[in-house]
Amino acid sequence: MRVWPGRPHPLGATWDGTGVNFALFSEQATGVELCLFREPHDTGEAARIQLTERTDQVWHCYLPDARPGQYYGYRVHGPYEPQHGLRFNPAKLLIDPYAKAITGAIKWSNDLFAYMVGGGQEDLVPDPDNSAGGVPKSVVIDSAFTWENDQPLHLPYNRTVIYECHVKGMTQRHPDVPPELRGTYLGLCSDPMLEYFQTLGVTALELLPVHQFVVDRHLAERGLTNYWGYNSIGFFAPDVRYSTRGLGNQVYEFKTMVKTLHAAGLEVILDVVYNHTGEGNHLGPTLSMKGIDNTTYYRLEPDNRRFYTDFTGTGNSLNMQHPRTIQLVMDSLRYWVEEMHVDGFRFDLAPTLAREAYDVDKLSAFFDIIHQDPTLAKVKLIAEPWDVGPGGYQVGNFPVRWTEWNGKYRDAVRKFWKGEKGQVPEMASRLAGSSDIFSGSQRGLYASINFIVAHDGYTLRDLVSYERKHNEANGENNQDGHNDNISRNWGVEGETDDPAVIDMRYRLMRTFLATLIFSQGVPMLAHGDELGRTQGGNNNAYAQDNEITWVNWDLDERQRELLAFTRKLIAIRQAHPTLRRRHFFRGQATEGSPHKDVTWLGPDAKELTPAQWQNPDAQVLGMLIDGHATDEVDDRGHNVRGDTLLLVANGGESNVDFHLPQLEGENIWVLMVDTARRDLPVVRSGCVTVQAHSLVLLRFGADRRIASQEDQWREPVSAAQQATP
Repeated sequence: MRVWPGRPHPLGATWDGTGVNFALFSEQATGVELCLFREPHDTGEAARIQLTERTDQVWHCYLPDARPGQYYGYRVHGPYEPQHGLRFNPAKLLIDPYAKAITGAIKWSNDLFAYMVGGGQEDLVPDPDNSAGGVPKSVVIDSAFTWENDQPLHLPYNRTVIYECHVKGMTQRHPDVPPELRGTYLGLCSDPMLEYFQTLGVTALELLPVHQFVVDRHLAERGLTNYWGYNSIGFFAPDVRYSTRGLGNQVYEFKTMVKTLHAAGLEVILDVVYNHTGEGNHLGPTLSMKGIDNTTYYRLEPDNRRFYTDFTGTGNSLNMQHPRTIQLVMDSLRYWVEEMHVDGFRFDLAPTLAREAYDVDKLSAFFDIIHQDPTLAKVKLIAEPWDVGPGGYQVGNFPVRWTEWNGKYRDAVRKFWKGEKGQVPEMASRLAGSSDIFSGSQRGLYASINFIVAHDGYTLRDLVSYERKHNEANGENNQDGHNDNISRNWGVEGETDDPAVIDMRYRLMRTFLATLIFSQGVPMLAHGDELGRTQGGNNNAYAQDNEITWVNWDLDERQRELLAFTRKLIAIRQAHPTLRRRHFFRGQATEGSPHKDVTWLGPDAKELTPAQWQNPDAQVLGMLIDGHATDEVDDRGHNVRGDTLLLVANGGESNVDFHLPQLEGENIWVLMVDTARRDLPVVRSGCVTVQAHSLVLLRFGADRRIASQEDQWREPVSAAQQATP
């Protein structure tokens, strides 16, 4: 095989139509060998090429005879001195950090460790055994793809409804998805799923990690897996496990999924894990970066560089103080935007990326580089604003352009609807978009990604069915997962046949969903919550790739009604700019109206007094939003007037007669949503009864739309209802 010098850029394996350029960064290595394989599981190389060219710490060559589909890996030479942070061992085959495709899962054995496992000296003695048989191979790809007229959708945040879902779990049990497509990228964009997402009304799919990831050894040996995928080993490679045809097709099928979802009006947001990798701590395997340049890619303890600084709870943290590590992350982000056409990212444990010397620094190099990058200026950036390191809870502290999972919203809403007293002031702040958290950073309402449940924790149905976690299936003696879930089972732990308990649970599910959809900010719905999905009380189902986590599409009547109800909620939100403002309320009269943009009312229809705000027993809250308070504009820049709406939440144990405020003209209110009953009467005066643990939404003024409000939950939301709810 001919070997030419090649180029140090771009990093990775790049097919140019004639041959393949290979480039690998390693500052500390003394030598690098490129290993070529005929088959994915070969233990011996078909060719081993010594790289002699090194430019700016990048080892490189060009193979004019190599082609797409070529399997490869690296062996990197250098000192094995763990006490100095150096872990080179050429007996271990290494995955290219820039690999665009990877052949599959690792095959666990002691050969994957760079040290003598069980040798009595932990990780200090190098292991001579070849690991090639257990390490997946990197794959050269042809990136050509016919995108046709695919363009980013650039949906504004105030029209965005995020749907967090798992590629496999969403479709694995769907009866209308062709069997060969279930659990795959192509299954997620199949016709039945497109119709489902569109009729539900969501606008963006936030996919749990799709980067190629590692299944931990302790899970694999117990017959479990890392189902969620928060253990990346390839930041450029879509996981082959979600491909219908396996090797070589995962990139094409991922692009097909994105293109198809875009055509259906759906954005694609990736949950990305750049805070750590699947190589673990000092006793973990050597699969890629640990053996390529450990001191560059990982944060090491300054007093003993044998050990890893762990801000993530996974054993290691990426070293975002090194420019080459920052480059790796930035190159990956740009690749997924430019080559894979994704619309945004949700950053797992984002504070880890912003840690400079030790503390979280919102002026860190990572944020500076993100902000000046023209490619990333086009996409949505969502932070999970906490990690497990010191000062790791950073809700509200991210800079402009960033949105954040609002954990304070989740907790406040759960407490209020659980029935805890004294929650009215914080509930009001969360309904209004959490200006107390986000306005100080000069961001708007878009900064708050509101959610009540997500993949990590109870499902919505389990939130109202369990008060204790039930994680026995994970094999960790029920010691894993959160203990404080702010949940309530409403009389029985777990599933029950008691119709009164079931009725109350479905009331609460409807109430939670209505709260989420009608709150200012950006709502995020966890997949299956609109169907009453259960995990049997497992609040840490990361290892369950089975019926515990897969969406069950065999729905009973109550579940079908809950789905129809959710569709209606989203349709109402999208039709009413009053519910999806772009900027925070000011608490002042709006132009063209004598009323405040938002007024907080008690059951007597009067504005809450300071004493009422501080009442520890208060559990009822009215939110009156003036129709002039919209900040939506039409194509000519003119403000769009909305309807005046009244949202009433009763978190107490008793029904409440809530008096309706007297506004100008004929005082007629249309009951649009009541989470406790189906019938939605027109209220002409007086008061409306808000039942315990329920939420109602009323619209001021009578017009031709009144009749359309009497639809039942079990009926799908029609196009006409979406246009004029």
